[in-house]
Amino acid sequence: MAVNETHPGAMDTMVERALQRWRHDPNCMVQILREVQEAYGWISPEVIDRLQSALKVPRTRIEGVAGFYSFLYLRPRGKYRILFSDNITDRMLGSQALFERLCNNLWIEPGKVSEDGLVSVDRTSCTGMCDQGPALLVNNQAITRLDAQRIDQMAELVRNQTPLEQWPAEWFCVENNIRQAGILLSQDMAPGDALRAALALSPSDGLAASNMRSWREGLPAGMGAPVALLDAIKRSNLRGRGGAGFTTGLKWEACRNAPLKPGQQRIVVCNADEGEPGTFKDRVLLTERADLVFEGMTLAAYAIGARQGFLYLRGEYRYLLDSLNAVLERRRKDRLLGADILGVAGFDFDIEIHLGAGAYVCGEESALIESLEGKRGTPRNRPPFPVTNGYLDQPTIVNNVETFAASTLIALKGAGWYASIGTSHSSGSKILSVSGDCARPGIYEYPFGVSVRQVLADCGAQATQAVQVSGPSGICVGPAEFDRIIGFEDIPTAGAFTVFDDSRDMFEVARNYVHFFQHESCGFCTPCRVGTSLLKNLIDKLHAGRGSLYDLAEIKNINLMLQSMSHCGLGHTACNPVLDTLAKFRPAYEKRMRSKDFVPAFDLDQALAAARQMTGRDDADAHFVKEISGEHA
Repeated sequence: MAVNETHPGAMDTMVERALQRWRHDPNCMVQILREVQEAYGWISPEVIDRLQSALKVPRTRIEGVAGFYSFLYLRPRGKYRILFSDNITDRMLGSQALFERLCNNLWIEPGKVSEDGLVSVDRTSCTGMCDQGPALLVNNQAITRLDAQRIDQMAELVRNQTPLEQWPAEWFCVENNIRQAGILLSQDMAPGDALRAALALSPSDGLAASNMRSWREGLPAGMGAPVALLDAIKRSNLRGRGGAGFTTGLKWEACRNAPLKPGQQRIVVCNADEGEPGTFKDRVLLTERADLVFEGMTLAAYAIGARQGFLYLRGEYRYLLDSLNAVLERRRKDRLLGADILGVAGFDFDIEIHLGAGAYVCGEESALIESLEGKRGTPRNRPPFPVTNGYLDQPTIVNNVETFAASTLIALKGAGWYASIGTSHSSGSKILSVSGDCARPGIYEYPFGVSVRQVLADCGAQATQAVQVSGPSGICVGPAEFDRIIGFEDIPTAGAFTVFDDSRDMFEVARNYVHFFQHESCGFCTPCRVGTSLLKNLIDKLHAGRGSLYDLAEIKNINLMLQSMSHCGLGHTACNPVLDTLAKFRPAYEKRMRSKDFVPAFDLDQALAAARQMTGRDDADAHFVKEISGEHA
């Protein structure tokens, strides 16, 4: 039976399965909607009727949540929903021509559904496949290394309505491309070893259980394994790897010390929503070292006294969901998750995976928590902070995938060992997602303190004119800065390292990033919603060759507004790529300026040029000009 033509009885069965799997819990709204859509193709009015009745929530809430996420559809999008990655690296590899080729092959208008309702073709932001692009998602499944031959074959498969499971398996192959492994990626720890090492810090199993009970009661716990583990995390000087660099031990301690109201518990959340264009390190860690990550979450739960954990996985990594759930199930069987972990009475902790649905802003921790609660991913006002008022108003720690993996090594090998790696201000290692103009794109792990120049040499970059570090919200580094180091004391980064050689137009790079920010603004606050649109319009005006010094001044004014008035970090950093490239590659902007004075964005004469040519008016107008100028006198 075709998608969107499901029998009402079958639809009810699909909805009921999703409701049962998620406990009829409105806080799991995003997951329920996602699963229903996977089965039914879209979220129809009939589905909303059924959910409204079962969850006892207003219809407006369901529609509001579904309308927020770009991977949830309130209208049919076809049996095949194809989304091309529109990251700058995909564009550099020719994705735009491939996009147009597929639309032409299928006789379909971009962004629209085909007349027979079979297929839609559109763009999305970075899919986390920058090391093996161009890439796309078809029904949330990633296809990498696109070329003209694959596009033509794909069009034929769609026309023949071939099921996805019968498409060539190699298309869906996602390579890890680990080019240089360090202390995390070369770690061959057996699952449970770090937990056993942490438990050994306690004088006795009885004291460990007593400590666990006292944490949950919100009472001083005294010394013992949880306190010793927390102390090790603090002495290691581990800092968050998601970009902000907050000291991990202090965050855990604040959550542990936060008072609990009756019925509350502490929560551990792993942020695996790496949506920053150019970043894909978490994808590889979760593929290669999932046990390191889950063990780190369990150690955090032990240190703060948490029972519940969540892994928030970005929607573009839907293909990892089944394998990650299999790892969790294995850990439960091995008594590394669940009740009385490793036989320690009261050490109870489990992890549930929630999948995102296409919203970059959910990488911000409070927006992520809102999404976990089944809401639109709108960032919260702070304070209060998640460590005291997080998931369902309970004390919550939110850390990055790489941070939890690093905490596992600290428990296993000690704080002193970990602190000895890297620099005095940045301990441990950093995983970089290297892509763009280089011979060997992929994953590189270094001790903190490595220079930009060294990374460029290792990845085989030639004639490099710029490196964008930490994605669009980070900084653009020119050749004079290649001896700067990766570290919190110099260039902090969430992991993206995108290389541009001297053939690239840095204005177009910045323009792609500006379009990304405008598309991903959640729309909650007016300064960001309007400011990112104004910025996009000005950059597009420059792209059309109608720029002026007035426009450059306006960009700086917009930046001041976004910096001072935006609700969250997206607005604060939206102008970064423009200001950086304008300062370091100004000729790329100046060649697009028509005048030093103001130039309107709309040119009536230019707009009518095509019509004049079609009607033959160009020659008549030229003759008229000559007549009145006296040339024929």
